[in-house]
Amino acid sequence: MSSLALVSTFCPDRVGLVSAVTGHLFGLGANLRDATFAVMGSGAEFSAVCELPDGVPVAEVQEGLASLPELAGAQIKVTPFDFDPNPGPLARITHRVEVSGGDQPGLIARLSEIFTQFEANIVRLDAQTLPEREGGRYVIRFAVSIPPERAGTCLSAVANTAETMGLICTTEAL
Repeated sequence: MSSLALVSTFCPDRVGLVSAVTGHLFGLGANLRDATFAVMGSGAEFSAVCELPDGVPVAEVQEGLASLPELAGAQIKVTPFDFDPNPGPLARITHRVEVSGGDQPGLIARLSEIFTQFEANIVRLDAQTLPEREGGRYVIRFAVSIPPERAGTCLSAVANTAETMGLICTTEAL
């Protein structure tokens, strides 16, 4: 019977990280479930829930990843994953929301509070400062699960808040 593990790495960004990590996991016979990768400043983060085959302990996965040249200097953590790997109804993305403009302290906190007020679950969040050559804007992308009966008012509240802060808001229903 397979076991589940959460594999997390954080290291300097470099070409080939995703390939090296996923190739190593594939070589062990691991099956990736939910996975994310993001460049954060000059660092990069990879996280995945993996099904490990029988006889492959988390320590072996961690040691193998630590031996990869692409992960030199990385923070690597492999732990048993004790949650249900199958997403529940709150993980079903119903809308994508993008807010962009000038960065402001507390921006993510303020917008996420609105989702909470309407019982919307943030499933994914990505925020980044775009380089000056791309306008120097701050962009936040939310993938959210909003109850259908609250979607219209929730999205209006987010758009109105963004507008009062001088930001642009776009939404997409899925």
